Amino acid sequence: MTNPRPHPDGLPLGADHLRWAECAQTEPVLFPFDGTEVARAPVGTAEHAAQALETAAAARPELAALSSGRRRAVLLAVQNILAEHRAAFEDLLVLETGKPLVDCRTEVARTLTTWSAAAEEVAHIRGETVPLDLQPQGEGMLGYYTRRPAGVVVGISGFNYPLLLASHKLAPALAAGCPVILKPSPEAPLAALWAVDLIRGVLAAHGITPGAVQLVTGGAEAGEALVKDPRTAVVSFTGSAAVGHRIARDAAPRRVLLELGSNTGLIVAEDANLSAAVDAVIRGGFYANGQACISVQRVVLTEPVADAFEELLLSRLPGVLVGDPRDGNTRLAEVIDSAAADRISSWITAAVDGGARLLAGGTAEGRSVPPTVLADVPPDCAVWREEVFGPVVCLQRVPNFAAAVESVNDSRYGLHAAVYTASLQNAFAAINALDVGGVVVNEIPGFRSDIMPYGGVKDSGIGREGPRYAIEEFTVTRMALIRPE
Repeated sequence: MTNPRPHPDGLPLGADHLRWAECAQTEPVLFPFDGTEVARAPVGTAEHAAQALETAAAARPELAALSSGRRRAVLLAVQNILAEHRAAFEDLLVLETGKPLVDCRTEVARTLTTWSAAAEEVAHIRGETVPLDLQPQGEGMLGYYTRRPAGVVVGISGFNYPLLLASHKLAPALAAGCPVILKPSPEAPLAALWAVDLIRGVLAAHGITPGAVQLVTGGAEAGEALVKDPRTAVVSFTGSAAVGHRIARDAAPRRVLLELGSNTGLIVAEDANLSAAVDAVIRGGFYANGQACISVQRVVLTEPVADAFEELLLSRLPGVLVGDPRDGNTRLAEVIDSAAADRISSWITAAVDGGARLLAGGTAEGRSVPPTVLADVPPDCAVWREEVFGPVVCLQRVPNFAAAVESVNDSRYGLHAAVYTASLQNAFAAINALDVGGVVVNEIPGFRSDIMPYGGVKDSGIGREGPRYAIEEFTVTRMALIRPE
């Protein structure tokens, strides 16, 4: 548990009875737009991780024994207190992530939905009877199973949606009756620190140990200590594939829930509504500064509509307003840091050097990457094959719909994909053939309802988020086998 004192002026500090630990080291959190310091965040260590695990393990019996009614009441109370500070959270998210205000408002709204949905799912944690007498030796016996809390959950979240991603780990863990330790991204820990401080206050007000919800800041050292410890029952991670693979190895044989991103594909069929499809690329390629795992990256165009689509897209691109993320009209601002901008720029340059056509945008100035459109990108370029995590969209032409599906599937990732078509035949062909966790028809692939099962296949991860489905990941079945006297 690390000290929440780096909060900007006006944000509440942890009360003494909530026992936040002190940190010797702090690091600045910078506003990506202009590089100014927002606050100084504590840097947790492996020792802090060990302290948090000890506290969480001690809280496990209390959490497991909580009634469904008490768990539901806590979750609704958390939603209420987050809602009370809605505008302040929106402003804080703009400052620490650099996302446009419009995207931060969406994040807070979705966060509130996640907590209320988790509260309602408490009533649906159920088991089943099992017909043990299917086998002769089970005749006369009664069998049933219940779902029980798995134990301590470690949630590791990314910088791009720090409050929402944290909530998709915290809320289902509490709903399941599990103590939870959150490790936020070092680039954007402030909203998570404040949220956990508020949640711990809610727990205390309901007579529940605040040790049930903890937060450890810091880098890889603290994260590895949390993941490798045998007291951890489940690790829920959102981030890059490379880090996710390492976490899966380090956590074994314990359960992992991994959401690892993608290079999302969007197919435009020959019968698509081109205006709507172009609008999807504008909305879906540049929101959150392109730093979303299901933002549009690869646009696969069937040949009959490729020229018209390209022309229409370029005509509408000036509508992506670049500016100060605090302005409600801004739709694109600076990426998280200079390292990200440099990487994105190098991928764009490599693609152009390899023969891609640069239709709009280009390399970064400082942290600012303009809305960029590339065409005819060689398939071995990183900007096509890997997750760019920036405001870059790549166009590819293929002869027909079947080739478009094949192109989207030619990826090590498989989180979401989208198809624009007026044909039910094409829509169901895509749903059946695309090797991804979710297929979106006639809407942006970045559409995510926070109550649905969300996750990917291949290198995009394992397991599913969404309160109901995360609760299943955070619980285990306990079988009861009874032979009456």
